[in-house]
Amino acid sequence: MKKIISAAEAGKLIRANSSLMVGGFLRCGTPQRVIEEIIQNHTGGLTLIANDTCYPEYDRGRLIVNKLARKAIVAHIGTNPETGRQFNAGELEVELVPMGTLVERIRCGGAGLGGFLTPTGVGTIVEKGKTVIESDGRKYLLEKPLTADVALIYGSKVDCYGNVFLDGTTRNFNTVMATAAATVIVEADLICDRPLDPAEITIPGIFIDYIVK
Repeated sequence: MKKIISAAEAGKLIRANSSLMVGGFLRCGTPQRVIEEIIQNHTGGLTLIANDTCYPEYDRGRLIVNKLARKAIVAHIGTNPETGRQFNAGELEVELVPMGTLVERIRCGGAGLGGFLTPTGVGTIVEKGKTVIESDGRKYLLEKPLTADVALIYGSKVDCYGNVFLDGTTRNFNTVMATAAATVIVEADLICDRPLDPAEITIPGIFIDYIVK
């Protein structure tokens, strides 16, 4: 059995100056209630690891608007003008990572790997400061793994053992982030009294620490 907690209790598990992975692709498959608690608690200095910074008025975007993140490691920021404004003003550090590279860095973190080689970014600004390795006459960047103190993910439904079902494209970054953090919190639309059918399980409960009711 996994511990079922309130959104308020979950919010207190995210500490100031910690690294926080948040699942979702824009507004698809994104946890929201715990983010509201983070905002209410004024938990700042966060390193936000996500696909994007969403929109200014929604979930991850509100962490940016409320200036609770000191750094964002994301694939794009174009839908949130405030992210760009803070970056240009020197108020927010932004590390832009190609989307495929970002998800693979997280997967490597969850799998305990030391990194991976990719041709993406070779000869561009992405290459700056990174190790370039040549293999069979082709150059690759060595990309390092990403992990976090806490992963805040979404679930369409979850059972009492923490097994998660994600419907359709809500899977996005949630599946890999569940493997790559010291503490994993799932915020579910529905908590089932009975175990999920094994054929339904998208994320095994072994990766989940807390369920938000």
